[in-house]
Amino acid sequence: MTQRIFLPVALVILAVTFLIAAVPPARAIEIAAREGIVVDFQTGATLLEKDADVSMPPASMSKVMTIYLVFQRLKDGRLNLDDELPVSEKAWRMGGSKMFVKVGNRVRIEDLIRGVIVASGNDACIVLAEGLAGTEAAFAEEMTRTAREIGLTNSTFANATGWPDPNQRMTARDLATLAHRIITDFPEYYHYFSETEFTWNGIRQSNRNPLLFKSIGADGLKTGHTKEAGFGLTASAVQGERRLILVLSGMSSQKERSEESARIMAWGFREFQNYALLKPAEVVDDAPVWLGENATVPLVAPEGLTVTLSRKARRAMKVKVVYDSPIPAPIQQGQQVARLVLDAPDTQPIEVPLMAAQDVARLGVVGRLVSGVKFLIFGSP
Repeated sequence: MTQRIFLPVALVILAVTFLIAAVPPARAIEIAAREGIVVDFQTGATLLEKDADVSMPPASMSKVMTIYLVFQRLKDGRLNLDDELPVSEKAWRMGGSKMFVKVGNRVRIEDLIRGVIVASGNDACIVLAEGLAGTEAAFAEEMTRTAREIGLTNSTFANATGWPDPNQRMTARDLATLAHRIITDFPEYYHYFSETEFTWNGIRQSNRNPLLFKSIGADGLKTGHTKEAGFGLTASAVQGERRLILVLSGMSSQKERSEESARIMAWGFREFQNYALLKPAEVVDDAPVWLGENATVPLVAPEGLTVTLSRKARRAMKVKVVYDSPIPAPIQQGQQVARLVLDAPDTQPIEVPLMAAQDVARLGVVGRLVSGVKFLIFGSP
């Protein structure tokens, strides 16, 4: 087994790019939230987590899932922004945060979207749920089903609003995944999450997301609050070419939510960087080949890769390329023939498969004989 260990700075930098999503680091910053997670949007690296897989009441943060289903229908053509839905008595009577729709009226889809995202209207959620699925219960079943399809493995929904219910449960990690999917799947509609106010029925309401009013590049997504859940926020912000997703839950007040979310978002941008250092098909190493028409085969990762690391981890990164040497021919392009192993502080060792960049045919009988003689005499293929 060959282990080529690269320690020089240039090679350390090269290896860093293979770390697609690092094992979650030890928590380098204390947070007031009961549950929380910070994820780099591009690489998927977890920068911070605290009980991120613990089931919790999401409160109004679950409205992002309601909007996901609306955006799905808009994108596939089943729904239009100018379509109108009727307001039932159930929607009109719904308590909590309201858009203030009136029973018997018909409301445009676009206005309902703003009513959910900006005003956090429970009444708007019910209008959408009943209009799109017949009943709120049926819509909640669709929410749960769709959640599974898009990777929310620990989420169940009993309603469209986030109203307290034992079966209304999500995790911080699922909320981060949902935010990522909203941004990725529906870029043409994501702008609604950055709107800071909305007026309906003569009532102007401000977006409750505190980060939208701070100069940190925030452009979404949704707050939540109930007695059981505490104060929560699912948020995203962009600085330069980086986007971070943050989820916090279980805070004690609006003030704490505002201060903590701004502090942790700033920490994520300050302490971590993305390193896009390997271009697609760039050669990592040339491995010797046994009984092949070529003496070596170049090793590559299939695509250019980017990693999120702290400055400390980047400086201390160690990398080795591991394979059985020499690699026997024939070799097919795209065949995994090696692996790259990375070690960095606060992470578990990361292994990344390396592929052959080209075909290497097996030598004919005479060539194999000559190669065998050379090996006996010189000790090399």
